[in-house]
Amino acid sequence: MSAAPASRYAARPWLPLLDDAQRAPVHPADSLVHALRRSAAETPDRTFLAYFDARLSHRETDELSDSVAGHLAARGLRPGDRVAVVLQNSPHFVLAVLGAWKAGATVVPVNPMYKSAEVAHVLKDAEVSALVCTDRAWDSFLRATAAGSPVRIVLTACERDFQTRDDPRALAFERLSEAPDADDLTAVARAGHPAPAVPAPAPGDLALISYTSGTSGTPKGATNTHGNIMYNAERQRTGLGLPEAPVYFALAPLFHITGMVCQFGACLNSAGTLVLAHRFEPSLVLEAFAEHRPHYTVGPSTAFMALAAHPAVTPDHFSSFHVISSGGAPLPPALVEAFRARFGPYIRNGYGLTECTAPCASVPPGREAPVDPVSGTLAVGVPGPDTVVRIVDDTGAETPFGTPGEIVVSGPQVVPGYWRRPDATAETFPGGELRTGDIGFMDEQGWLYVVDRKKDMINASGFKVWPREVEDVLYTHPAVCEAAVVGVPDAYRGETVKAYVSLRPDAAAEPDALAAYCKERLAAYKYPRQVEILPELPKTASGKILRRELRSRGDRDGTEQDPRHP
Repeated sequence: MSAAPASRYAARPWLPLLDDAQRAPVHPADSLVHALRRSAAETPDRTFLAYFDARLSHRETDELSDSVAGHLAARGLRPGDRVAVVLQNSPHFVLAVLGAWKAGATVVPVNPMYKSAEVAHVLKDAEVSALVCTDRAWDSFLRATAAGSPVRIVLTACERDFQTRDDPRALAFERLSEAPDADDLTAVARAGHPAPAVPAPAPGDLALISYTSGTSGTPKGATNTHGNIMYNAERQRTGLGLPEAPVYFALAPLFHITGMVCQFGACLNSAGTLVLAHRFEPSLVLEAFAEHRPHYTVGPSTAFMALAAHPAVTPDHFSSFHVISSGGAPLPPALVEAFRARFGPYIRNGYGLTECTAPCASVPPGREAPVDPVSGTLAVGVPGPDTVVRIVDDTGAETPFGTPGEIVVSGPQVVPGYWRRPDATAETFPGGELRTGDIGFMDEQGWLYVVDRKKDMINASGFKVWPREVEDVLYTHPAVCEAAVVGVPDAYRGETVKAYVSLRPDAAAEPDALAAYCKERLAAYKYPRQVEILPELPKTASGKILRRELRSRGDRDGTEQDPRHP
């Protein structure tokens, strides 16, 4: 019997694209709790959190989160319990997360845009014992939502605390009186409670139950360990080439795995300063860039589109950055080049999932991602030295370089599985390797290209159409701000291609003209037969465009083939 063929991907052809620092072995701390205690001892007075005019040092953050941990323990929170944190980017989020970890608990980050039924699913599924949320959310709907859940401890926060600017663009709400059935997080943090006598987290301990965004169905909880987080945080620290005491701007929401690891985790692990601005508002973000002069940020391509479209934006807003990364949403090549031409920085693409604790591939500093000459797809980067990315066909066999298939990932950042979902874990993590559900290919140098989600492929008269390819063409049109392509029912073709777009400020374009623009640049079966212009495309809070919602909209419309575009 002949031996099985060696894996072409296990040889890691991408290693020559990494420099010595990026290839070097890493030795991360056991957890971010350890990283905080180290920075509080070594750089106690350095600012860790900057929030409007508020400044909290590493030592203050350590002391305040100790007090949160002590309060939670005194209220009966036990090691291993789950703490849901439903907050935007503010010091309260950081103090709640660190406090929960210091109490030995697992954090469940929850999108604050979730409605009652979505939060109820998370509280029940994760069997959450403690809930941290805004006073407004508790008063308006979470009190009723939590009533039917395992929650027994509640902390509420007003994000106007710690700062005095009260910028109406982000903080246009009133401070509510203290609720009789909840404790005030700021008061708890300032109370000076000693941290509980529980062991600091170990690498194998569960740090997060991160629920997937739900763009394709009911969210499942990925079980990110402290070791998963620290591996990627340390790779960020050693591989980005940032200066000592780096300043990170939290463009991505911290409740999202990208913000949690690539901003909060990497910054704390680097003893840096994390700038928070509550939520994404373009004018506020640009002013924060000018005030704090950050060295690094990461966000979805939609955020960079919004910043580039702002009338007050100038190249100086981006002049302090050493690295700007994009993640969480597809990055069109046209945006990368237009952004560099106008403002100077090159946006570095990246690829990751909740299930691999944020990045598993990125464009290394000092390199530029190639564009595939056939499909026009921009490479998302290369894997790290300890990560193996393979491309497999429907039978599980590896595809040759350049041939699309499903992307599968193994490495120190891949989670053990889903929270209490053994069937889903067995299906998605066979042998501990993550089956991503994304279609992509790798070239012989090791550059990874993501074509699209497996579930998003459009079957038009038997031809495969990948939405990303059509979207990339639309993004080259000067009037297009955002684009999303989906398959919708068609009486003749079974499915047909429909594009939803939003336009740039002061730009104009007709649907027929956009369809014709694509027809000139794509095969006949690929261009959108239907184009609908919307004021704004629906997105998750992390900036990912919700194709699922647009697909449902197309299904409801009962679309038919447009006779003008046969």
